[in-house]
Amino acid sequence: MPVVHSFDPPERFVAGTVGEPGQRTFFLQARDGTRLVSVSLEKQQLVALVERIDELLDELMAGSAASTLIPAVAPVDLEDNEPLEQPIDEEFRAGTMTLSWDPGDERIVVEVFPFTEAAVVSPDQLDELGQETFEEPDPEELLVVRLTAGVARAFCARALHVVEAGRPPCPFCGNPVDPQGHLCVRANGFRRRES
Repeated sequence: MPVVHSFDPPERFVAGTVGEPGQRTFFLQARDGTRLVSVSLEKQQLVALVERIDELLDELMAGSAASTLIPAVAPVDLEDNEPLEQPIDEEFRAGTMTLSWDPGDERIVVEVFPFTEAAVVSPDQLDELGQETFEEPDPEELLVVRLTAGVARAFCARALHVVEAGRPPCPFCGNPVDPQGHLCVRANGFRRRES
């Protein structure tokens, strides 16, 4: 039986980072009273989560699946620009994440499962095993967060701001530019400097 870190609803659910641009570690952090859970994840995982939450909320707005108001943008009163709470003790590193809509209480449900090497299967291995015979191992712990639509939009707005606060992209190749510059593939090996 996995340990389930359940927040329904959390007092606070945010994405944040620790470290300097280029060396940042990304975290999801949920708090309810004195209970605080921090889960590390990759920047690309955070971007994918934000995109999918926004898509799901947009689909709900377009349809009539929700009887409550789904905001098109993050409500100003739900903005959270405070830093991550201390201490930041990583519970686990995020692997698979699932997202759903609970029509009963009209909440976005985010489930974050820990990363495990056993769950990493190459396409060749999947062909050998057969998709129907492969089962992902049961997790030892799990983060489950249930959010209102407004809080979900506010989470997305903050998360995008966190992602964009990193190193600026090179205008030529799109790769991140360090303060010392970088070797741009489009500049034939010449070093480009940040303007």
